[in-house]
Amino acid sequence: MLKRLFDIVLAATGLLATSWLIAICWLVAAIETGSNGFFVQPRVGRHGKLFNIIKIKTMRNLGSAERSSVSVKGMSEITRSGAFFRKFKLDELPQLWNVLLGQMSFVGPRPDVEGFADQLEGKDRLILELRPGITGPASLSFRNEEELLATVDNPEEYNVAVIWPEKVRINLEYYYSHNLLKDLGYLFRTIWS
Repeated sequence: MLKRLFDIVLAATGLLATSWLIAICWLVAAIETGSNGFFVQPRVGRHGKLFNIIKIKTMRNLGSAERSSVSVKGMSEITRSGAFFRKFKLDELPQLWNVLLGQMSFVGPRPDVEGFADQLEGKDRLILELRPGITGPASLSFRNEEELLATVDNPEEYNVAVIWPEKVRINLEYYYSHNLLKDLGYLFRTIWS
């Protein structure tokens, strides 16, 4: 309950403080992509329930057949403004709304597209008891994930075989040991990095 109260207060404060910046990022993304500057996509949330995550759009519109489930640094689909937004995590700011609505928390496992978290089995499903987060221990461990994936021959295969299992391990560890003080530490580490 204390964590939820913390999320509400911080998300409301963050939205008030950054709404002008979100509006500017949205406008730039809308102009560069020629479409809505918000990227809205279903993600797997708490208890496996789907919700729509909101981010600033950083990629040109692609057909579903062309879209990959992983992002690699230097992809031609990433817009110039999108690369900037990603570098400084500005594309993540609209998720403050998801936090305010209770769909996400500031700290927790990152919400994945269908086909990952919803396929967890056994004790790994305990991760779904947590609200997904904007940041968390796995996010910090893989903060350079796009750069890492750019160095391998098959990014999607590497993600499934190496990165995803490690994220599950880290997130399960977080499930067993999380508390508000540790969450504050993850937030400060995220801001610092």
